[in-house]
Amino acid sequence: MSKSPLLNALLAVLYIHVVVLIIFYGGEYASESPETILIPIAMLSLFVLSASVMGYLFVVEPVQLYLDGKKKEGITFFLQTVTIFAGATLLLFATLFFLIPAL
Repeated sequence: MSKSPLLNALLAVLYIHVVVLIIFYGGEYASESPETILIPIAMLSLFVLSASVMGYLFVVEPVQLYLDGKKKEGITFFLQTVTIFAGATLLLFATLFFLIPAL
């Protein structure tokens, strides 16, 4: 865990990129294999893992600050992390809508 909201938000973005790359390129392999019960199990496991990672990156440090009596710092840390992540998300959508020509 980092003491920097910027680093936490960037690590969240990096985690999402890694997961999407695995799904995107792993999909080529999966399309050749028969469907099994393991696919929904793997997807649900990925969802739980992602919730855990994002919870760790977004919530742990602010909660620790809050419980240590630094309530304002904890809330500020959380809001800064969410704001930076929202900015990265908006940048991604701006790229999709304005910089990439319509297919």
